[in-house]
Amino acid sequence: MPNTFLIDGLRRLGVPLLALLLGGCSTLDYYAHLGQGQWQLLQAREPITELLANPDTDPQLAKRLRLSQTARDFASAHLHLPDNRSYRLYADLHRPFVVWNVFATPEFSLDPELHCFPIAGCVAYRGYYQQGRARGAAALLRQHGLDTYIAGVEAYSTLGWFDDPLLSSMLQWNDERLVAVIFHELAHQQFYLPGDTAFNESFATFVEREGLRQWHAARGETPPLNDDRQRQQFIELVLASRERLRQLYASSLPEQDMRAAKQAEFARLRREYRALRQDEWGGQSRFDAWINSPLNNAKLLPFGLYDQWVPAFATLFAREQNNWPAFYAAVANLARLPQSERQIALQDLLPHGKN
Repeated sequence: MPNTFLIDGLRRLGVPLLALLLGGCSTLDYYAHLGQGQWQLLQAREPITELLANPDTDPQLAKRLRLSQTARDFASAHLHLPDNRSYRLYADLHRPFVVWNVFATPEFSLDPELHCFPIAGCVAYRGYYQQGRARGAAALLRQHGLDTYIAGVEAYSTLGWFDDPLLSSMLQWNDERLVAVIFHELAHQQFYLPGDTAFNESFATFVEREGLRQWHAARGETPPLNDDRQRQQFIELVLASRERLRQLYASSLPEQDMRAAKQAEFARLRREYRALRQDEWGGQSRFDAWINSPLNNAKLLPFGLYDQWVPAFATLFAREQNNWPAFYAAVANLARLPQSERQIALQDLLPHGKN
């Protein structure tokens, strides 16, 4: 993925391609492109058991595939995630990303251009199997005065409509990340609420994190040190900038002054990032590429979506005595509430001081 921050986020925003296929697209060309891309992906799948039994399989690939299957077994046996053929198959893409997602916002708004489909609900992007198509789509949107951003995606879920394969793009990650994303994507198959990205991604992120904790405990391993604190500080920095922009766009400034203030805010974000990097992180950060590339509204869209309700789901899991089936049932009950009531219920589940 072009920007290192997105390793923890945007790669998952390919959910789900089948919904796009069933939803009807703005042009026949786009519809045909998605159908062809998904078909080619399905045709590239090979059973992992056959690859592991083949002495000609590259030893390093075989090692990663064995790890994936151990994690896949654990997901169903211990986390009670769907037991199907997803991630029992492998597909070599011969490219770094499976799709490229295009995000767009108005110049003076943080509200995304939404694309709505029957199964997935409304999502804040359009996916393309070809990078050139994504760039072309973004260019057309910019001609209409929109801020745009393109993100490469290494994995996505079809929510169980197809047997999702383990992708060669996923093997770019380290072992920890590979296991985590298998848990995350299977969580989307376990439960998905159309039209509520923050709910879906926070749920899957909780399952991923708690699943990883149980995975390491079951194997007698000490979880590897990570940079969650650095990541959280970075997210908070960007969210603070996004809130200031939201207030700016709600003001009555003339367009020219608002445009200048917008650029000044992005300059402030970079200054505050550099100070945090130097004072708190010892001059080391994996977010340099993200912050140093062009900034606009569209680039800020995914921040907070993957973490917003994670503490609420953690509380719910504890209330259900750490019982996965009971937890999933409770999640489904939450999802049945009208959106306004669901938001209140999630707020009530947040630890004191988080809401």
